[in-house]
Amino acid sequence: MGWACVAIGLFHVALGNAAIPDVGSAGATVDSWGRFMGASFVSYGLAWLWAARQRPIPATAVRALSAVFLLGGLDRLISLAAHGWPQWFQIALTVIELGLPPVLFWLAPSEERE
Repeated sequence: MGWACVAIGLFHVALGNAAIPDVGSAGATVDSWGRFMGASFVSYGLAWLWAARQRPIPATAVRALSAVFLLGGLDRLISLAAHGWPQWFQIALTVIELGLPPVLFWLAPSEERE
């Protein structure tokens, strides 16, 4: 999770609008926002990597980071309701963002119990 988020974030920082499907040349404002969000996603990935390196892995950190991920998926549902269906890859990301957090919530305390 951590490395994937770092890589995705760096992709957005490096490419700006070109990293977002169906955006094309949305202009400087969207490019600036996308690169800022890319940096934020890098930071989010680094938080996952930090948590994963702790022994035991702190369940509270896993739950908090999973909740942020779930919130992103819920926000995509709000966008879907407000603006309709996005590009297909965004739909796939929504499924992951809604499906993975419950698994992580369930697994979060497993290492603390050992």
